[in-house]
Amino acid sequence: MSFLAAPATAQSHLPPPLPWTGASERLVAAPGDPWITPAEAAGFRTTPRYAAVRAWLERLDAASPLIALQRFGTTGEGRDMLLVRAHKGRAGKPVVLVQAGIHSGEIDGKDAGLMLLRDIALRGRDDLLDHVDLVFVPVYNIDGHERLSEWNFVHLRGPAEKGREANARDIDLNRDYAKADAPETRAMIALLRALDPILYVDCHVSEGFDMQYDVTFTYAGWGTYARHRATAGWLEGRFGPAVHAALTKAGHMPIIYPSPIDTRRPDKGIRYSPEGPRYSTGYGDFVGIPTVLVENHMLKPYRQRVLGTYVLLEAALTVAAADAGRIAAAKAQDRASRPRTLLTRWTPQEQPIGWIEQFRGVAFDTYRSPASGRLEQRWTGRPITFRMPIIGQRATETVTLPAAWWVPAAQAEVLDRLRLHGIRYDTLSAPRTLTLDEVELVDARQSPPLEGRYPIAATFRHQSVERTLPAGMVRVPADQPAGLLAAALLEPESQDSFLAWGFFPEMLHTASGTDAFVLAALGDKILESDPAVKSAFEKRLRSDPAFAADGNTRLFWLLERARTDDFGHRRYPVLREPAG
Repeated sequence: MSFLAAPATAQSHLPPPLPWTGASERLVAAPGDPWITPAEAAGFRTTPRYAAVRAWLERLDAASPLIALQRFGTTGEGRDMLLVRAHKGRAGKPVVLVQAGIHSGEIDGKDAGLMLLRDIALRGRDDLLDHVDLVFVPVYNIDGHERLSEWNFVHLRGPAEKGREANARDIDLNRDYAKADAPETRAMIALLRALDPILYVDCHVSEGFDMQYDVTFTYAGWGTYARHRATAGWLEGRFGPAVHAALTKAGHMPIIYPSPIDTRRPDKGIRYSPEGPRYSTGYGDFVGIPTVLVENHMLKPYRQRVLGTYVLLEAALTVAAADAGRIAAAKAQDRASRPRTLLTRWTPQEQPIGWIEQFRGVAFDTYRSPASGRLEQRWTGRPITFRMPIIGQRATETVTLPAAWWVPAAQAEVLDRLRLHGIRYDTLSAPRTLTLDEVELVDARQSPPLEGRYPIAATFRHQSVERTLPAGMVRVPADQPAGLLAAALLEPESQDSFLAWGFFPEMLHTASGTDAFVLAALGDKILESDPAVKSAFEKRLRSDPAFAADGNTRLFWLLERARTDDFGHRRYPVLREPAG
């Protein structure tokens, strides 16, 4: 063992673990059991590679008629994406979809799922399939999973080697649901549409601070800020209490995921916030599928985390089966709703929206680190309780949705994503003249690269224009079950819009021009003849010294405002049809 490898392998850099024992320990197979899982056989010190997972599942598939192993996609590096369907054969039953390893170092769900599948198939827990089917994806980010290293996810207490957060293209798949750039994401969205599950569970492990809780979970917007209220109500009112009770009975300590405002100052509070459709939970909310984010606590031993995940998944199947009709009604209610507005920007509220009166934390002190040269935390392992504020959000920008969006036929990448997401649109068969809302980008700029894209940041100017739309233009109506998702993807102000993700880089090209002496004379004429442009020009000169000092930029700025034929330059190609 190399000198550098030793601290990570021994995990001596982590705070002391809290002692734990619980009834869920009885779930572990005995040594020598012919159906012991690879993680159990290793005493939960390691997690198996994908080939071993596949081989174990193929053996289980051969041994039990309740298990069917299927391929549903291909990763960027060509690996088969596999799912396991646990079922009793009756067609048409509702589905609970569980995925593990979207962040492949956070792999608790994989090993918990293998244990649960074994007990369903061979150990008498097939009653969990009486009213629902379980579809389990053991590893979502397979390419990242196979890049095992003790230096990945160094904040997690086990397993010894872990996969990477991102896929082979270095895309975080839990930031990709809206833009759908990765083949893994496209496969998962297609699976979601095919199954339309009554419950979608995404298994992760947290970062943050030390605390006594071991299994935490939450929903889009922590339920409080969910866009679709009926499914959020079921999650808060039924799922949460059922899972909390099951985990507590099994010896675990659950809580709604406490996302810290400041990890150095836990007493500053935890964050509840809206979410966009880039995340699994946000995407589920926007399409009307009850979705749960599991965030096991990073500093709990791997064995404890896996067992807690098993209990949570078992309880999830139970409550989903009991409430299948209620969930279906909530989904239908949400999909029948037609929101008129979309919240696009928010900021933390000045006062807490609530409190956890007895938050079960862990004490820490500070020391001066030779590595950082500053005071750092050192968690002591001593349990404490304190009053934890919950910090909510207040809206700072909300947009009113149009009746429809008009997308040019040339925007093939956008139309591809609309089809993938199941967003309905109609194609114009003949030219049509309409009064529409056109959006101009103001002070647009390309942001640093993020998740395989160059996002665009801007403010926007809306104006009413009359346009004759050519045949082939696509109309995306807001009045459809996926209308809220369409709004998140097509409204320019949305933080997860195609525009924000940089799907239209051509908008930022410089307007075509000519020689400076011609532009200067033309600019002088524009300033003489258009008071509004002159006022805006003078305001920009006063507020932007760099602009004022750049003669070419000044001339092109004036030309941009004079030309009406340059439709693409800094004009959003998607037009908005005002609501009646």
